[in-house]
Amino acid sequence: MSERKLIRCGKLYTGLQDAFLNDMYILVENDRIAAIADRPMTEDAQFIDLSDAQVTPGMIDAHMHMDYFDWRKIREEVYTTSEEMKTLAVLRCAEKALRRGFTSVRHMGAINAHGYGVIDVKRAIDSGHFRGARIKAAALSLCSPGSHGDASQSYAQNPEVASLLQKLKPVLGSGKDFFTDAVRREVKYGSDFIKIMATGGFFTPNDTPLQKQLNDEELKAIIDTAHELGTTVTAHVYAPAMMQTMLEMGIDGMEHGSLMDEETARMFESSGTYLVPTFCPYDEAVHYDPEKLKDKQPEFRAKLELYKDRLIEGRKVICGSRIRLGYGTDFVANHQNYDSGWEYDAWMRSGMEPFRILKAATKTNAEILGIDSFTGTIEAGKKADISAWKRDLLTDPKALLDCAFVMKDGEVFETEISEDINN
Repeated sequence: MSERKLIRCGKLYTGLQDAFLNDMYILVENDRIAAIADRPMTEDAQFIDLSDAQVTPGMIDAHMHMDYFDWRKIREEVYTTSEEMKTLAVLRCAEKALRRGFTSVRHMGAINAHGYGVIDVKRAIDSGHFRGARIKAAALSLCSPGSHGDASQSYAQNPEVASLLQKLKPVLGSGKDFFTDAVRREVKYGSDFIKIMATGGFFTPNDTPLQKQLNDEELKAIIDTAHELGTTVTAHVYAPAMMQTMLEMGIDGMEHGSLMDEETARMFESSGTYLVPTFCPYDEAVHYDPEKLKDKQPEFRAKLELYKDRLIEGRKVICGSRIRLGYGTDFVANHQNYDSGWEYDAWMRSGMEPFRILKAATKTNAEILGIDSFTGTIEAGKKADISAWKRDLLTDPKALLDCAFVMKDGEVFETEISEDINN
């Protein structure tokens, strides 16, 4: 027997145009959207009144690290918690993200885990054993010794310990043959795409965001092998020169790009390659706030101070460009991983037009995750992934922290508001 729900929308953003439609109705049958109209389509359905809300497709976070419980203790969790505990952290993150209106998420390689628990959580949610946001995942990030992906950096003063810890990560190595094999194993074990650490970063202690950490031969082996296997590659990267190299190699997308320059932005635009810029982790530098910077880990704070001017300029270039942008958070040092609405605040305060943000977090992100055939927009025939917000998405930077309604696959879930919304 068909289960039908009729949703009345005060304002409706479908993801198909940069506008809200007034006084619309969505008819849901089982897990699918059956129809959208400007009048009720049936009386034989459960009625859901969202006439006082702005209704959108279910939001999507395209850059999450789900395998930790508390960002304030994230480095402790790397080696003091079991793989099983890290898998439970992934499940908790998926559950809490869904309650905040994010019906799909993309796990961008483990921060703490050394195994494939995220793939198990993904499959358990897809099978209906647990409730949570739909997951697309790169279980582990391919990286080189001493790189941004090498958690044993923190133990580099004790080479014996660092060497032992380095061996825990099976995708950490050197050479084109090693990385060719690593790509094949990641696909074998269920990763949906390949994530690489192309440059250093801000969060790790012993590298810089301009440091090249995979050579051209290694990069080409990764990208070519992934494409031969029918999967995609994205890269953690900051340096414009490295971005240009990977664009020329045909990489599918990139993450961060915070030191963007005009020349590189034009190359992104002409190629159509996506960028997930993750603004929020660098906000204390871009919108300079020395008091909030004190909350960062010492090495993160020092690098944000050092690169402050370049981060400000890079943000301006990204916002003024026509780069195909996705919405992602990368919360490891300032918010909990499931509090994805904070990125909306960062984009709005950077002058980004609200409908561009909404498109990034829905339609474009669905394309990036490879799920646009069934979600990301509100259209007849697509999955009933629907969220609603009572704050004004066009004027309130914190609107996406205050979810009023969420439905995934036609099922309504309890919502949660960010604990830090008033900070």
